[in-house]
Amino acid sequence: MADPLFARKPMALLLSESAETGEHTLKRTLGPISLTALGIGAIIGAGIFVLSGLGTHYAGPGLMLSFVISGLGCAFAGLCYAEFAA
Repeated sequence: MADPLFARKPMALLLSESAETGEHTLKRTLGPISLTALGIGAIIGAGIFVLSGLGTHYAGPGLMLSFVISGLGCAFAGLCYAEFAA
């Protein structure tokens, strides 16, 4: 039962398949929007879970507004990541 879950192709088979198709590189599948979303998720994701308790001491009830403002800054950082990838 565990064999189909952990099935692997032999390396010789992978090399012969790549020689037949002539493709030896990975394809670019992430576009600027995907990379921007990935960057924003990485930047904001840790901050929401780690700093939400600490942020209430500084921002108080305006914590959501604080996260929206920081999200805009993170969006610009995500656009920089997308520019690096292009």
